[in-house]
Amino acid sequence: MEWLAIIVTMVVLWVASLFKILHESFSASQVEVLNDGSLLQPLIICLCEDVICTYYACQPVPQKQVKVLDHPDLQDGFGKSWNSKLLSKIIKEEIVNCAIDLVITFDNYGVSGHCNHQDVHQGVRELLQDTSHKEVEVWELVSTSILRKYTGPVDIWLSLLSAKFHLSGVVHCFLNEYPRRSLAAMAQHKSQWVWFRKLFVSFSSYTYVNCLRKID
Repeated sequence: MEWLAIIVTMVVLWVASLFKILHESFSASQVEVLNDGSLLQPLIICLCEDVICTYYACQPVPQKQVKVLDHPDLQDGFGKSWNSKLLSKIIKEEIVNCAIDLVITFDNYGVSGHCNHQDVHQGVRELLQDTSHKEVEVWELVSTSILRKYTGPVDIWLSLLSAKFHLSGVVHCFLNEYPRRSLAAMAQHKSQWVWFRKLFVSFSSYTYVNCLRKID
């Protein structure tokens, strides 16, 4: 009976969480918070080889705001570390060329602990040391514990609470009102769309909610 009560409770929480995500309209107000009242127009820099999949996955972002970078020294893979100074140089060039005033990156853990995610974080940190770019706002995606990572939409409650009472800086919590789009975007990567990744995207809390923390 105890197991049945736990299962019923989890199902109720899951349904209630999805209901909140699908019926709340948070997107516009949250984006405005990050960009002084104007809608955020992102430039997405994709460090990957599969150009076609990247463009499909980034829709409906205009193609002119997506840059695919296939650099010989920035190839994806565990054990293939990326040079932070090179990353800083590339990001700096895009900031100047596209008049970017806001950058969103990984935190120092990189969500999954992937070395390339951590390298990107270090590259952005390197950029912040350049005093000529102090006017650029930088936000990092907050990594969660392994227990929270696979609770699906249920984690929205912990994320909202954590963002409200966060002590180490400004944190904003974003609910994904269209989780099916995340599934559709990931499905464009045919070589990656295997059974365990389908489960990951379905049960990952990042599919439903993401918290961004401002880097000072």
